[in-house]
Amino acid sequence: MDINHSVALVTGANRGLGRAFAQRLLERGARKVYATARRPEAVDLPGVEVLPLDITDPASVRAAADAAPDVSLLVNNAGVSTGTDLVTGPLDAVRHELETNMFGHLGVIRVFAPVLAGNGGGAIVNVLSAMSWFGGKGAGAYHLSKAAAWAMTNGVRLELAEQGTLVTAVHLGLADTDMAAGWPVAKIAPSDLADAALDGVQAGAAEVLADQWSRDVKSRLPLAPEDFAAAMDRALAALLAA
Repeated sequence: MDINHSVALVTGANRGLGRAFAQRLLERGARKVYATARRPEAVDLPGVEVLPLDITDPASVRAAADAAPDVSLLVNNAGVSTGTDLVTGPLDAVRHELETNMFGHLGVIRVFAPVLAGNGGGAIVNVLSAMSWFGGKGAGAYHLSKAAAWAMTNGVRLELAEQGTLVTAVHLGLADTDMAAGWPVAKIAPSDLADAALDGVQAGAAEVLADQWSRDVKSRLPLAPEDFAAAMDRALAALLAA
């Protein structure tokens, strides 16, 4: 898909990765960029068309689709991380992450799929994570939600192939955003992540591994579970010691 002259809609565009996606889309020649957020007044990027959108509210999603009937590129970026463990953490928080990071993305796709079909097929970018493949203390709910979102992405890719919609999964380790502010390690710049994802869409890629961390994690998936867990413990220790 050609990014130039596309019409894009970005969820969670008020800050972090979403804002970077909206900005790079404008800079790369998108004809129009809808920047959406639960609090649209927080969107401060010149040149975008601002829309309110709460991806967990079906009525809000439908209203956004009605307001943006010309979308050809959907960037599913909005998400949450509550720092919740699966066994001992509040179950409502686990459900909240799933409702946002998986069901929220799926709900947006279900509503916008006919829009994309009507505009020639287009493309969907789902911003996932290297934590689609591993978890850890304080991140069980996030891992669960991103693993579910990865499976969902692979499923909708098959279902939307017939209408000519490209579905690109984007995985990364840590980006230099508010969500990762507490991690004193190397992080990918949001603009670099956005460029890697958009380059993938331009090339027709089903998956983008945006940084070395995501590439390393995926390369370990063939390991037995206990060997994978040990390798991840060593990798995390090395990352934090660097």
